[in-house]
Parts: sequence; C-alpha cells; structure tokens
Amino acid sequence: MQAVVFDLDGVLVDSEELWDLVRRDVAATAGRPWPDEATRAMQGMSTAEWSAYLTGVVGVPGTAADVATTVIDRMAARYRTRLPVIPGAIEAVERLAGAFTLGLASSSPRRLIDAVLAAADLAGRFAVTVSTEEVAEGKPSPAVYEEAARRLGVPVGRAVAIEDSSNGLRAAARAGLGVIAVPHAAFPPAQDALALAGVVVGSLGEITPAVVARARAQVDDARG
Repeated sequence: MQAVVFDLDGVLVDSEELWDLVRRDVAATAGRPWPDEATRAMQGMSTAEWSAYLTGVVGVPGTAADVATTVIDRMAARYRTRLPVIPGAIEAVERLAGAFTLGLASSSPRRLIDAVLAAADLAGRFAVTVSTEEVAEGKPSPAVYEEAARRLGVPVGRAVAIEDSSNGLRAAARAGLGVIAVPHAAFPPAQDALALAGVVVGSLGEITPAVVARARAQVDDARG
C-alpha cells in the first residue's frame, strides 16, 4: 500500500445536501420543477456535466457556464459562512497522512476544492488533488481516480479510495483502487455500488492504516 485517495463532498465536508439545496433553489427561482431523479443523477458529475443537466434536463434558463457560475458562487458563499467539516475528517486525514501519501479526487470544481482545504488547514496534507473538471468525464467514470493515481506516481493496485456515494464507489472500483465506503446518511449508496467496497465503515473514525490495508487486500483476494 502506498496511497489513499479521499473524496471531498460527503467524506470530508458534509456538502451533499448543500449542493442539492443550492441547485434546487436555482431551479425554483427559474420556476422549474425538480425531477425526482435529479439529485442522485448529478452526484459525481463534473461541473460541465451537472450544469448541462440543469439547463438541458431541469430546464434552468441560460447557458450551462452561467448556471455553473451561479451555483458555485452560492456554494462558495455558504462555505465562507460555515464550512461543514464532517466530524472526524481532519483527524482521519492526519492519521492516514502518517502512513500513506494522500490524494484527493473530487467532483467539486477546483475553486471549491482549494477553498475547502485551505479553510480546514488540510491543503498541505495532500500530495495531489484532482477535480473532475480536469478529466474527460465525471464519476462514475474512473477518470478522476486514474488521474489522481497518475499524478501521485502510484499504481492503482497500490491505492485505496474513500467514498460515500454510488457514483463515487463505482468510479473508484472501476479504476482498480481498493474501496472504503463511508455511506452518507441522507443519500445512502445503492446496494450494488456498496457491494464494490472492500470495507464499509460507519464513520471516518473507524478508518485506520490497518483498515486501509484490509480494503486493498479484499480487491486483491477477489482477483485471485
């Protein structure tokens, strides 16, 4: 084992519901109804993908770029008011940084990744951070995890991801990383996605170097 790659939203910051609230508010302001499937559909999408979804599927008027700017501005304003760091997140990063090289693979835009890590005083703990803005496709595509491993200089077979959502779990597993699932209470992952995890924990406090090694071993054992 050489590296651990964290997700951001739903793992380090409790922002999944906040993203949903902000996007719903943008749609409501435009007088557009919220499709039942929209919330889960956009989880893991890159900025270009979810903004196109808001304009093309939800029907929010304007260009995708303008809608993305509106949503990201509102998220940044919320973070400035209160950064919703998940209990145990900082301690988990510090604990694992003592044993592994750390990376981050997030669907958040670069602007928000950098703002969150700076505000939480965690930027120096991550050797690399990758936004799905910087790869061809968002989660569940494996692209962001593959790029994180490439920038880390670590084979995917020597890395483990920590994820919460269905699309995040699928992305990490498809990339070939070992996977630790920390299911989000408000948006629990689908059972087929959860089954991809080598280890499922109830909180970040349960994740130790030994648990990371076990998650990697589960993948290796399954492959024979």
